[in-house]
Amino acid sequence: MEEIQSQSDNYRSSSSSASSPASRVPSSNFFYLRKPGALRQPISFEDSPDWEEPDVEVRVEESGGGGGDSINTATTPISPSLSKLNSGSMPSPPLPEGAVVARKIAGATMVWKDLTVTIKGKRKYSDRVIKSSNGYALPGTMTVIMGPGKSGKSTLLRALAGRLDDSAKTYGEVFINGAKSKLQYGSYGFVERKNTLIGSLTVREFLYYSALLQLPGFFYQKKSVVEDAILAMSLGDYANKLIGGHCYMKGLPSGERRRVSIARELVMRPQVLFIDEPLYQLDSVSALLMMVTLKKLASTGCTLIFTIYQSSTEVFGLYDRICLLSNGNTLFFGETLACLQHFSNAGFPCPIMQSPSDHFLRAINTDFDRIIAMCKTWQDDNGDFSSVNMDTAIAIRTLEETYRSSADAAAVETMILRLTEREGPSLKSKGKANSATRIAVLTWRSLLIMSREWKYYWLRLILCMLLALCVGTAFSGLGHSLSSVATRVAAIFVFVSFASLLSIVGVPAQLKEVKVYGCEDSNQHSGGLVFLTGQLFASLPFLFLISISSSLVFYFLVGLRNDFSFMMYFVLNFFMCLLVNEGIVLVVATILQDMFWTISTLMFIHVMMMLSAGYFRIRSALPGPVWMYPISYISFHTYSIQGLLENEYDGTSFAVGQVRTISGYQALHNICLEMVDGSSGGFRVAVVVADLDLVVVDSVYCGGVVFKAIMVSDLNIVVVASSFGLVGDGGGGMWCSPTF
Repeated sequence: MEEIQSQSDNYRSSSSSASSPASRVPSSNFFYLRKPGALRQPISFEDSPDWEEPDVEVRVEESGGGGGDSINTATTPISPSLSKLNSGSMPSPPLPEGAVVARKIAGATMVWKDLTVTIKGKRKYSDRVIKSSNGYALPGTMTVIMGPGKSGKSTLLRALAGRLDDSAKTYGEVFINGAKSKLQYGSYGFVERKNTLIGSLTVREFLYYSALLQLPGFFYQKKSVVEDAILAMSLGDYANKLIGGHCYMKGLPSGERRRVSIARELVMRPQVLFIDEPLYQLDSVSALLMMVTLKKLASTGCTLIFTIYQSSTEVFGLYDRICLLSNGNTLFFGETLACLQHFSNAGFPCPIMQSPSDHFLRAINTDFDRIIAMCKTWQDDNGDFSSVNMDTAIAIRTLEETYRSSADAAAVETMILRLTEREGPSLKSKGKANSATRIAVLTWRSLLIMSREWKYYWLRLILCMLLALCVGTAFSGLGHSLSSVATRVAAIFVFVSFASLLSIVGVPAQLKEVKVYGCEDSNQHSGGLVFLTGQLFASLPFLFLISISSSLVFYFLVGLRNDFSFMMYFVLNFFMCLLVNEGIVLVVATILQDMFWTISTLMFIHVMMMLSAGYFRIRSALPGPVWMYPISYISFHTYSIQGLLENEYDGTSFAVGQVRTISGYQALHNICLEMVDGSSGGFRVAVVVADLDLVVVDSVYCGGVVFKAIMVSDLNIVVVASSFGLVGDGGGGMWCSPTF
C-alpha cells in the first residue's frame, strides 16, 4: 500500500500544475455535472421499479408539415424510482411543441451478479476474461461498458445477451425482471461491431426484408414496423437511398450505415438492445448524432446496453451508467458523474480540459507503459511528461481497491438485492416467420440483389458468352465425318468444364450475402438450409439465361445436330450442370466464408472433377481408390459431357470404307483403346472397326511420331502412335476418341 500511495501522490502532484484537486471540480458550465452539492455524495438508490404500476403509453408525433419526424416513446410511470435515473446526465431532447403524447413501457430490468466468464486460451496469464462482475441496467437508460482493448467489454456484453461461443463457460447469475432466465427470441436485439448490410438495397427495402424474415403475419403488417424503425433512428432522409450506392452515386455515410444496422434490430421492438461499439469508425460529429439518437431511443423505455472504447466529452455526458473494466476486473459501476468522483477519491482527478473517457483510459490502459518507456529521455516545456508518468498497473490496483471499499459498490449491491427480491413480468418469445416464408423472402431479396449487382451474374454472363464465342470459333467447321468425333468431344469438354469454372467469378458477391446470412443466423432470423435454398432458387433465372445464351452460340458455331429437340436438350443439360455447380459454390462459400480459401477450394474441386471426367482417361482405367471411387462418380462433368455426347451421336451412323457402317453409339464406345505396356514403355494398339475382331499391332519403340500401315479386311489404315495417344487420318477409316 505504501508503494500505491506513493505512486498516487506522485501522479496527483505531477498533475497539480493545472489545478489542485479542489479546483478540479468541473465548473457548472459542463452539462454532464451533478447538481450543486451532490458532487461528493455517493450514488443514491432509494427506490426500485414497481412492477405493479400501471403501464402508461407515450406517443410523440410532430404535428408539423410533411417530412417532420415522429417517434414512438414509452417512458416509465411517474414514480420516484425512475424519476432520478437520469439525474446528472444530459436530458433527452425536448419534445416538439404541440406533440401528442401516448405512454407505454417497453423496457426490462437486467441484473448480473458475480458474473465470471472463462475462455480457454483467450489470454496467456488467465482463462478468466470477466471476473465477478456486478451491475444492472434499467428501462429507459443507457448503460455503457467501457474499457481499453482486450478488457472484456464485448465478452461481458455477449455473456449478458447469451451469445457466447460453446468454448466459453459462464458462472454467476443473470436476472431478467427479477427472475433467473434467458432472453427469449424477439425480446432483445444484438448489433455486431461491424456493419453487415446489403449495398444494393435501399434502407427501406433492407429493413422491410429484415422484418419479413423476423416477424410472422402478413406482408402489409410489416410496413408500419419498418417506418417506426426508420423514424426511431432518424433515417427518414435516407430511406429511399441505396446503402452501398450505385454507379456514380455514393452510398450512405458510415454514421447512417451504423444506424441502419441498429434499425434492423428495432423492427422486432425489443425490450433490451445490446450494441457492440455503436461509435465504431465514426467521427466526432457522427458519434454525437448517434448517441443523441440512442438517447431518444432510450426515452421510449428500451433498455440499452453497449460497449464503448472512447468518447468525447459531449458523448460522455449522455451516458446514464458506466461499467469500467480493465483486464476483466470491474473498476467501477455506477452513474457517470460518480465515476469522476471515484477517480478523484482514488487520487486521479480528471483535468478540466481533458475528456473524462480519455482520462479513464489513460489511467487503466497498460499500453501507456510503452509510451512512458519511450518518453523517458524526452522533455517538454515543463520538464517531464507529467501526464504519462504513472504506472498503469498501480493505478488499476488502486482504483479496484478503492471501488471495493466505496459506498458506490455497496449501493450497487443494495440495488441488486432490491431488483431481485421479487419477480416481474417475464419476457415471452415472439413468433417467428415459418421456413416457407423465409425461403420466399430470401429468394425474392436475392433476385433483387442479383439484378442490381453487376458483378454477381451479369459479368459471368458476359464471360460465358465470350467463352462460347472463343471455343465455338476455335472448333468451327468440323463437319460430320468420323475424323471430327474426337475434336467434337474435345470442344464439348472444354466448353462445359471452363463454363463451370467461371462460376468462381461470382464468389465475391456471394460472400457478401453469406456475411449477411451469418449476422441474420446469429440473431435467429434465418438458417443454413433456408439460406441455401433461397439462394439456389434465386439463381435459377440467371443460370437459365446464361445457359441458353452461351449454349446457342456454341451450338451453332461448332455445328452440332440441326434439330430443335436436340438443341433444347443441350441447353437443359448445360443448365443442370451450372445449377449443380452453383450449389457446390454456395456450400463451399457458406462453410469457409473466406475469399482466398473459397476460391482455392473451388479450383481444387474443379480440377479433380475434370481429371476424372473421362476425357483424359476412361473411368475403367482410373485407379480404383479415390479417382474411380468416389471422385469419378460424383463429378458432374462426367454425366453432363456423357449426356451431351450421346445427344449428339445417338441415332447417327458413319460409313467405314465402302461396305460397312457403324452407329454413333459404337463410335463413342468402341473407337480406340490405348493400353500402356508398363514393362517396355511402348504402345499396344487395339483397333475396333464396326463388328470386326480386335487387331493388335506389336509394340512401337520409336521415339516421336511413328507411322505404320496395317491391313484390316482389305482396308488401308494409317495409325499414328505418340506419347500423347493415338490419332488417325480418318480417310482410311481410323480415328481415336475418349471412351465413356
